[in-house]
Order: sequence, then structure tokens, then C-alpha cells
Amino acid sequence: MNHTNENEPIARELMEQHVRAMFRHDDDMRIRTINEPWPGEKPAPRFFLGRTIDGSVVWRIRHDVPERLAGQLKALVENEPIILSNIQTKPKHYADYMSLLQADHSTSGPCYLISRQTKPTKQTVSIISDNIAELSLSGFEWLIKEIDYDQPCVGLLHGNRVASVCRSVRITPDAHEAGLETLDEFRGRGYAAAVVAGWAAEVYKKGALPLYSTSWENTSSQRVASKLELSCYGVNFTIW
Repeated sequence: MNHTNENEPIARELMEQHVRAMFRHDDDMRIRTINEPWPGEKPAPRFFLGRTIDGSVVWRIRHDVPERLAGQLKALVENEPIILSNIQTKPKHYADYMSLLQADHSTSGPCYLISRQTKPTKQTVSIISDNIAELSLSGFEWLIKEIDYDQPCVGLLHGNRVASVCRSVRITPDAHEAGLETLDEFRGRGYAAAVVAGWAAEVYKKGALPLYSTSWENTSSQRVASKLELSCYGVNFTIW
């Protein structure tokens, strides 16, 4: 697993870009909703903690978390270890965060930056509203409704059928988060890595950073990150 190099933004900056891409914020920097590019709004998690490989911490709370509770969470965040030596380690105050928020569910996983040098090893195609009708979308029928919102969208074709897709599922002017889908019957062929690389190149053309994050449980997604030798800048932790 690679880490960011001196020619890339520092880890804290990348984590800030990540949380801004993931959630919509109010003027007080409280998070309100998930930053999906298509119509509709879903509530953001109540607590977000991003720990980086350089020891920085980026955190957010939802707008409806009471001030007293926010203060208790802040005190715990400020006492998190300075250096993240093992990104798979739970936050130091994991149990306290869960207890304070009376939560029984959390999510966590690694966050990556895709390098400009990452290139697809297979031919990919940009999927846009002008060409989507020409493609076979069996298994990807839902893409028709989203195609105008989740650009760039890059696919890999098996014949004329879309077998794998990577698209922008969280978007800001500075960063895009990848959304990756590969049909079950086409997995294990390197298609996912190819579309992620192709998508990243299109995001860079827009002057934004291509970010890729996943969960610890999603081992197939982590294999894609490993195959592409993506730069890990930290790990996120959310309580819903």
C-alpha cells in the first residue's frame, strides 16, 4: 500500500477534500446531507472522523448534534493519537464515540488518491447522454437516470455491453469521489481497475482530484486499490 508523495497534496488537505466531497456543509461547517450529484437529499452521518497518515485529524458533526455533546466529542477527537501507524486500528476513543451518540452502527475504511500516472491497461469509453442509448445496459439500466449527473462516467465494454463502470458519485469543484460497479459475471478480469484509471484521467482533465474510498469489509474494492497502487492518505470513520 503506497502513501502520498511529495508532489501530491498533503494528507490533511486530501482528507478535507474528501469530507467536503462526501457531505454538504452549512455556514458553521456542520454537515447536513450526503453530497449526491443527482436530485434528492439523504441525511449525513452524525459524526465523521478522518485520521491521516501524517497524524492529522479532520472531523465533522451533523447540524442537529447538541452543543454539549459536540463539546464532548471535540475533547475526545483532540486526544486521538498524533501518528496513525496502522490505519486499520480503530480510533482510540471508539467506544466513547459510540456511547455518547448511543450508536450501534459505524462505518470505516481507507481513503486513496489516484495518481496522474495511473493509466488504464484496457480500453475504456466515456459514457455520456449522447452515446448511452447505443450501449447495452443489461444490469446497468439505472445508469440512464443518473448519466447527466455523475460525470465523468467511464465504462468498459464487453462487445457492446457495459461490463464495468466508474463514475463521479460525490462532486465538488476540487475533488470527485469514485463510484465503482462491475457486473458479477465480469469480475476478476481487471475491468474494475481499468475503469477507475480511465475515470481518474477524466477527472484530472476537469482540474479536480480523483479520490477513491471504500470500507474495510469491501475486499474486492481494496484489491482494485492495491492493483492500481493507489496512494493511501488516511482512513475515515462515521457514526450514523
